[in-house]
Amino acid sequence: MSRDHRKLRVFLQADQLVMDVYKASASFPATERFGLQSQLRRSGLSVACNIVEGAARRTTAEYAHFMNIAASSAAESEYLADVARRLGYLSEDIGSRLSREYRGVAAGLQALIHALSPEP
Repeated sequence: MSRDHRKLRVFLQADQLVMDVYKASASFPATERFGLQSQLRRSGLSVACNIVEGAARRTTAEYAHFMNIAASSAAESEYLADVARRLGYLSEDIGSRLSREYRGVAAGLQALIHALSPEP
């Protein structure tokens, strides 16, 4: 059964964060092009991509599995945004906002995972 990922608030948030991360990381030093900049972009993109891939899976168990992966990527993205902020590659405002928004995405994914879990 295919689900429409575009109807999920958590996907819309993750998708917007991809755009925000790419814009915010554009000014990273050239020495970080294959380091922190790349890792932050890939982890942010992974959040949204795993939501899309999970929504296309046939079973609820597979769907939940991909939401778990997306939640893990959101936690990674939160950490990487914080590292970039502490290194001075992101302003205090932008780094804190990205971290806070990734925490929100992770919480939304955890709520979705919980809703998908069979009742005991």
